[in-house]
Amino acid sequence: MKRQERIDALKTAVFEMYPDAKTELEHHNEFQLLIAILMSAQATDKQVNIINRNFFEHFKTPEDWVKLWVEEITEFISSVSFFNNKAKNIFKTCEILIAEHNSIPPETIKELTALPGVGIKTAKVFLSVTKWAPYLWVDTHVHRVLNRVGVVKTANPWETDKKAEKIFNNEDLAKLHNTLILFWRYHCVARSPKCKTCPILNSCSYKEKNLD
Repeated sequence: MKRQERIDALKTAVFEMYPDAKTELEHHNEFQLLIAILMSAQATDKQVNIINRNFFEHFKTPEDWVKLWVEEITEFISSVSFFNNKAKNIFKTCEILIAEHNSIPPETIKELTALPGVGIKTAKVFLSVTKWAPYLWVDTHVHRVLNRVGVVKTANPWETDKKAEKIFNNEDLAKLHNTLILFWRYHCVARSPKCKTCPILNSCSYKEKNLD
């Protein structure tokens, strides 16, 4: 099967499986989403949501967060990985948002990555979710899926990211961001993927299909 056929099959399948796909990070506004994404590095959405579910009801703006000491933020988010650095970055980011951006997260990659703790992936996720920007967040899981189904043949997520920009158009990239996350999280999982009920079973190139 040609690669374009695999690409078309994948898009058709995931768009039908998750027609209303959206981020599973709970938030009430764009600022809270930025903080949640920053916290989610090397952590699960579930962990982050447990922490923020009640906290976000009371702390909705950068001004709310800077009223806390860094030590208080650290204690509050201590159940996620790298909480010390994340707490410092959250506090500094809030200070910068207040001083330079009228407490509103910026809308460009350059401005976002100038914020402490906000890397290129965090910026892409934020803009993809909030602005429907043509960015696909390629982590190890998306990298695994795209290689597993035969859409790309790459050695690492960075290569997959670059390849994805060439083989998908902008509209596809915006839609694929959340759909592929849900696809790998609930269907094409790392171990025991649900191959038997997969709509792209016949077009997938994975050699170790789980058909039990």
